[in-house]
Amino acid sequence: MGSFAQSATQDMKNAGDATKDAAKDAGKGVAKGTKKGAKAVEDGSKKTGNAVVNGTKKGAHKVAEGTEKGAEKVKDKTQ
Repeated sequence: MGSFAQSATQDMKNAGDATKDAAKDAGKGVAKGTKKGAKAVEDGSKKTGNAVVNGTKKGAHKVAEGTEKGAEKVKDKTQ
């Protein structure tokens, strides 16, 4: 029985190693989650940016069409 018994020093070392390994695993999980979150924000920003660009183009075209129609009406009235 004496050969299987661990000393208190060995027990503490094993506990310290287990704590260190758990901290590493937790750190890896946080890093992975942070990278996923950053990627999701990046993708969302790109989609939002594209939507703004497309909306701006559509708005600019509508304004241009309205300006042309308005100019034609004014032109007809001034002749």
